Amino acid sequence: MQAHLMEWLNLGVRWIHMITGVAWIGASFYFVWLENNLNRANPKDGLSGDLWAIHGGGIYHLEKYKLAPPTMPENLHWFKWEAYFTWMSGIALLCLVFYFNPALYLIAPGSSMSGPEAVAIGIGSLIAGWFVYDFLCDSALGKRPALLGFILFLLLVAAAFGLSKVFSGRGAYLHVGA
Repeated sequence: MQAHLMEWLNLGVRWIHMITGVAWIGASFYFVWLENNLNRANPKDGLSGDLWAIHGGGIYHLEKYKLAPPTMPENLHWFKWEAYFTWMSGIALLCLVFYFNPALYLIAPGSSMSGPEAVAIGIGSLIAGWFVYDFLCDSALGKRPALLGFILFLLLVAAAFGLSKVFSGRGAYLHVGA
């Protein structure tokens, strides 16, 4: 019975992850489109452009401020929940698929590594990757994007190589991508 419930939980979290990911990417594409289609000719004071649009029978007038307006509206919509739920469902999926039963997909076949060791390496690699990335972006390299990108690429390749030596291919590359 427990395995049956885990499969349903896995399926539900996968769908949540996929749907919120699509919403996040869709919102990002919408704002790229919006930015590229702003009417920048003769904007009002304090604005960098506006756009008139129609969708579903509704007519919308959007204005982009150069800086924040003098007062913020009480009901300001933030496009953040799509990203938050994609991240949270991704972490939940990582735990369900790899960490609750590491012998199934995380540990390479024939490896003598224990489950807790594999989970510790997986979580440690995610945390270490975050700190290394943050440190490098905040360092002097952050002012040299081409060099920073090259070094991050080399580190990504090294992480993929190293994790593929201790994890299954599926486990290694999912951790590299996360």
